[in-house]
This record gives sequence, C-alpha cells and structure tokens, in this order.
Amino acid sequence: MTITEQGQDTGAGAGAGSGTDAETVRALRGLEDGRASVRLRAALAIGSTPDPRYVDMLVERCAVEPEFSVRDMLTWALTRHPVSRTLPALLGEVRSERAQARSQALHTLSKLGDPRAWPAITREVLSDADVEVARSAWRAAVVLVPEGEEPALAAELVTQLGRGERGTQLSLSRALVALGEVIVPALRAATMADDPRVRTHALATRQLLRDPEAGFGFAVEEAKRIVALGGSGGEGHGTDQEGR
Repeated sequence: MTITEQGQDTGAGAGAGSGTDAETVRALRGLEDGRASVRLRAALAIGSTPDPRYVDMLVERCAVEPEFSVRDMLTWALTRHPVSRTLPALLGEVRSERAQARSQALHTLSKLGDPRAWPAITREVLSDADVEVARSAWRAAVVLVPEGEEPALAAELVTQLGRGERGTQLSLSRALVALGEVIVPALRAATMADDPRVRTHALATRQLLRDPEAGFGFAVEEAKRIVALGGSGGEGHGTDQEGR
C-alpha cells in the first residue's frame, strides 16, 4: 500500500472531512511528491502533529527517500511519535534486505536512545557489508550499549579497523573513542596485527583517544610513520612521539 492509499483509507475511517485529518492526508501524499522540498515540508508537518497511525509510512519512506535532508526530517518526525509505536517498526527494519532501510533505522534508533534496542546491535549488523549500514550501526552501538558491555563492544568494533576509506575509518575511530579508556586493550592488540592498514588505523584511533584535538588526518600520518618504521606504537616504539 502506498502512502497515498494509506492516507485515503485512514481519512475515510477517521472522518477525512475534518481539517486535521485532511491536512494529515495531504502531508502523507506530500511524502511521495517528486519535489524534495515538498517531501521535506510533509515530513515536518507530520512530525509537528504526530499521529501513531502513520509511523509505518514514515519508516517505509525512510527506506527509499533519496535526499539526505528529507531522511533527516523523517527521522525527526519519527522521534516525535511514541517510542512504544516506533521501536517495533524500526527494529523490524534493521533486518530488512534493503541497505538504506537498515541504515536509516539504525540512525533513528540512535536518536531515540532507547536501551531496549540494544539486542538489535548484533555482530552481523556491526560488520554489515554495506558501509553506510555499518557506520550507522557503530554510531548507534555507542549510544545504546549498556553499562558494563563497553569492553565487549570495543572488542567487536576493532575487528572493523582498516575497513574502507578515510570517512569510514573516521566514523569507526569516533565510535571507539566515544567508549573511552575501555578501548585501550583492544587497540593494543590491533596495533600488532599483520595487516598494516589495521595497525595504522588502531594507532590513529589511540592518538585520537589521547589527544582529540590533534585531528584524524594528523593521527593517521603519525600512525603511518610508526608503521613504516616497523613499530606498533607500544612501549619503546614511538610512544613519546604519539603522546605529543
């Protein structure tokens, strides 16, 4: 069922002649408009007057919406609805076959911050083959992780070190750094990995943990230098230089 059909059915069942229902139906139709500006206004209108009946339609639109700004507004609109209604719908999307559906659902779960979503952050989700899904999962994980589970999450996240391009690696480093000092043991092991990309990324992440103001670019260049010299950045291998 399309959003327009849903709006028509709901309007017919709830007195579509009333001003409020008529406005809601128009907003729902707007989500399918070919113009991004219209879709953006529609999402804003729905979020401004939340109605649990339309949560499924918002979630469905998240899976196919091509414009980032509109997806962001759809997420905002979902956060305006009762968590008891949005959470089950979003958890279902995490298991979707569509990568964008998974990514956007995880992003929205991170905004909701409801701890009941934690079981959805599985090993498979954190290592999703789609980079955008994985990045959304990393961000959601550090928001949702229960107290005491941070070391286990850190150990899982370090398995993704060295993955992707600079932006992807920065996302992972930020997620790890957000966990704090608990990541140190996992990073220490990663600095001795066989793969130089993993070692470099681990060292850069540790540099960010020690000096968040240094910047990721600087941290990576320092890490590359240490790896090129055959070091792991541990005791006796450039620790002083890294700690500057």
